[in-house]
Amino acid sequence: MAASSVSLEDVPSMDIMTELLRRFKCSEKPDKRLILIGPPGSGKGTQSPIIKDDYCLCHLATGDMLRAAVAAKTPLGIKAKEAMEKGELVSDDLVVGIIDEAMKKPSCQKGFILDGFPRTVVQAEKLDQMLQKQGAKVDKVLNFAIHDSILEERITGRWIHPSSGRTYHTKFAPPKAPGVDDVSGEPLIQRKDDTKEVLKSRLDAFHRQTEPVIDYYSKKGVVANLPAEKAPKEVTAEVQKVLSS
Repeated sequence: MAASSVSLEDVPSMDIMTELLRRFKCSEKPDKRLILIGPPGSGKGTQSPIIKDDYCLCHLATGDMLRAAVAAKTPLGIKAKEAMEKGELVSDDLVVGIIDEAMKKPSCQKGFILDGFPRTVVQAEKLDQMLQKQGAKVDKVLNFAIHDSILEERITGRWIHPSSGRTYHTKFAPPKAPGVDDVSGEPLIQRKDDTKEVLKSRLDAFHRQTEPVIDYYSKKGVVANLPAEKAPKEVTAEVQKVLSS
């Protein structure tokens, strides 16, 4: 244990009770190993925290995990840092190794949600091989199916107030006065990822690389197609239906 770690004696009883109750409730949940697949703006980020809490899963976002492994200077993190510093992509084997490490944490005991990985069929195969060694497999792939034109409207209409992080949408949540923040009156900006050009290249990459992953898992009979163009509450209801079956 690190010297700075907190002694249990110093943790308020209420916090310990809450955590014990959570773990007790979680012990009755079925194990789930889930992959979320969908283009940018399809709502994965909205649904994953809900699924995580409902099923007591850990959320494995590969970008965050890579940064954490690099910061913690784990053997895999050191290798990943070397690759990044050379401007190379981190190899699939390294990413799968980092996922393998992360899955050993107590918070991943009931399973995980993978988001942002696998992006290619080769990555899916490597992930399956790693899980197979543990006697596990992917239970469900949630495919956030949505038409490109709906995504374009969703994403290119997003504007934010940089200093507060308040977000607006030209169609769904417009500011009172066009282009300015309701509270401060300061100008709104569009993130560079939210422009038509960037979205087009990200969607092209998604269709080219990641759609074959959906086909790969469809052949294994584990894909559930979600109507991602619906309102978030309706998508949540669909997810619950799929995961309870």
